[in-house]
Amino acid sequence: MSPSTDVREGREFAWEIKFLITAVLAEKIHGWARSRLAPDPNATADLGDAYQVTTLYFDTEQFDVFRRRGSFGRSKYRIRRYGGNGVAFLERKLKTRGLLKKRRSLVKLEELARLADADTQCDWAGHWFLQRLLARRLQPACQISYRRTARVAMTGYGPIRLTLDNDIRALLAGGFAFHNGEKETRLLKNQVILELKYRFATPVLFKLLVEEFALNPQPISKYRLAAVALGLVADSRSNFSAIINSETFLCLTF
Repeated sequence: MSPSTDVREGREFAWEIKFLITAVLAEKIHGWARSRLAPDPNATADLGDAYQVTTLYFDTEQFDVFRRRGSFGRSKYRIRRYGGNGVAFLERKLKTRGLLKKRRSLVKLEELARLADADTQCDWAGHWFLQRLLARRLQPACQISYRRTARVAMTGYGPIRLTLDNDIRALLAGGFAFHNGEKETRLLKNQVILELKYRFATPVLFKLLVEEFALNPQPISKYRLAAVALGLVADSRSNFSAIINSETFLCLTF
């Protein structure tokens, strides 16, 4: 039900639809979800229904991932940490035929330094990830953190999940490690990213949500927004709306 507690190497496909909404609307939807969905198993007591997510994103020197050049437009590599856990997930998301397949491996934080060593032994759980980084000339580009509020439920067609991502912040990557962001840049002020995730047909509950709050799907990439805000690419911040509107719907994994 929660991606942070799922340690499988391969992940099943599922649909994901995103919406960019105001913070005020997010509060209303949170209340709606609390009365209909259970809390995410990974939510922490001090954050209510929420938990912290921090992710390192990778790109080439020419920012081929950002610009979606060739095969770089079909795959993304990242390292994700949940809360203050002493472990992280090495992840690859590969898009094929409009769907995304995810592969991930769990490693200890102190093991991330091994990604800087091309001679790392092949019996290490993260060796496959290192080989992909080397082959594709990928380096850490930026770190993005946010607070995710999540509610879940089990249906006859499998699990469904609603998430609200707010207080999204980014900073330049400092190697293969996570850092406390004193110089973080905040993204999407007074706006929240709502995501609805499910495996097959759109659940009736989500259809009711979209209708009740008159929601319009608006795919958005945190990495692309961060790359612009941090000055990693030549685009100006005035192009944020163009970046958002250029995104396409993806089929993701839980």
